[in-house]
Amino acid sequence: MAVVSKKIPVPDRIRIRTALLSVSDKTGIVELAQALNALSVKLLSTGGTHKAIAAAGLPVIDVSEVTGFPEIMDGRVKTLHPRVHGGLLSIRDDEEHQAAMREHGIEGIDLSVINLYPFEAVRAAGGDYPTTVENIDIGGPAMIRASAKNHAYVTVLTDPSDYAVLLDALHADDGHISYAARQKFAAKAFARTAAYDAIISNWMAEALGIDMPDYRAIGGVLKEKMRYGENPHQSAGFYVTGDQRPGVATATLLQGKQLSYNNINDTDAAFELVAEFRPENGPACAIIKHANPCGVATGPSLVEAYKRALACDSVSAFGGIIALNQLLDAETATEIVKLFTEVIIAPEVTDEARAIIAAKPNLRLLTTGALPDPRAAGIVAKTVSGGLLVQSRDNVLVEDLDLKVVTKRAPTATELEDMRFAFKIAKHVKSNAVIYAKNGQTAGIGAGQMSRVDSARIAALKAEDAAKALGFAEPLTKGSAVASEAFYPFADGLLAAIAAGATAVIQPGGSMRDAEVIAAADEHNVAMVFTGIRHFRH
Repeated sequence: MAVVSKKIPVPDRIRIRTALLSVSDKTGIVELAQALNALSVKLLSTGGTHKAIAAAGLPVIDVSEVTGFPEIMDGRVKTLHPRVHGGLLSIRDDEEHQAAMREHGIEGIDLSVINLYPFEAVRAAGGDYPTTVENIDIGGPAMIRASAKNHAYVTVLTDPSDYAVLLDALHADDGHISYAARQKFAAKAFARTAAYDAIISNWMAEALGIDMPDYRAIGGVLKEKMRYGENPHQSAGFYVTGDQRPGVATATLLQGKQLSYNNINDTDAAFELVAEFRPENGPACAIIKHANPCGVATGPSLVEAYKRALACDSVSAFGGIIALNQLLDAETATEIVKLFTEVIIAPEVTDEARAIIAAKPNLRLLTTGALPDPRAAGIVAKTVSGGLLVQSRDNVLVEDLDLKVVTKRAPTATELEDMRFAFKIAKHVKSNAVIYAKNGQTAGIGAGQMSRVDSARIAALKAEDAAKALGFAEPLTKGSAVASEAFYPFADGLLAAIAAGATAVIQPGGSMRDAEVIAAADEHNVAMVFTGIRHFRH
């Protein structure tokens, strides 16, 4: 049997006699108050919640009547009072607590229904510093935590979606609520305040320019529970943080099945990559499989960009994710549905394109309304055993880099354009990454190999396979630019790229053997530039 402090047994069933209702989001609050009143529950309330309940003709007591103290300081102080917190925190079966309640005129509160000032919404709307600070709730979290701590006797609700759950339980048991239910509500309440405080602390760190605060909390709300995780034996859920960065977390699912864990991971990778290609510079398409691109291209039209991306590796593209940087039109949709695809994500879609895709009811179609800003700051977090790795988002763009020509031959204008294109994609490929590109189209992608030489060879092999499938006389790696997301530690990786037909190379530089690598490039009349920036990706 569970016990409270001092070894007092926890009652399994508690009758709800008094409830305190104080909410910012008033969704369903009047209906809840009506149902509680019908169960003969005394209602206490504050501010706007009190007005809404009273306006519905229900008997409700203002908290100021309980405390004997009015709301002051623009509502900042109203519930921070012993007659409120004593009512929430008292152990009902403890004689000392009961004596203190009688002495100070404190009445027990059995149910608290609290939700918080809309800090997340104010932050997302770009509120200024004073406005955002003013929307940090103080009394709400205090009451929630007090109620949750004392869940042996108090039921706490923080989410309007739980109102019906509570009422079902009360109606099923003559106005009583079980200990098991109180525990679940308390666990949710602690998680809610933790997530709320995490958002506040991260906002303040960002506002004050603190890169790595001494304490780091990351919170989110469950958007959906998934059938399974990366593999069927793993459980999974998708939590959203409130960050309004356009992408899979904020997208609208227009059709198709629920996205899986892997779908979400891959779709995020795809959309972040295609966002590097701003729509005002022309159409672009990225096709992703297992978080790595298998084809990326620009084109004179969106359908041409898709076809060129697909040509890189049409075998791997089967069952992939397609990300587009512009409005999805009917012509592009007609081509996409010819191949089995898991997800399409785009800023917008025409009605005609949507009708075409509707013929594939399992194909997920997502729209975001906009592209994420690749230059925007942010954080990336990853769990490790016993810890959390946090780093700033990789928001460096190749367009912003001062490229240094290190070889005797400088790249041509066309080569330089292909270099930038390839390096832009290398940022989004798992290390070791080697990307061949020609005329705004990937010719071959080598991803995730332990050896940079192997990545170069695999990418070249894929280019050869693509050339055979398309009936080309030679692979697109001939006369291509090649990008490496990190430096060449030896000349062998460069030589493998040259053997595949690359005539220009873009890489970070910084190896102890840079001179050796540069000499190999010069020997083969290959142009090479250093970026000074690497893009390791795990």
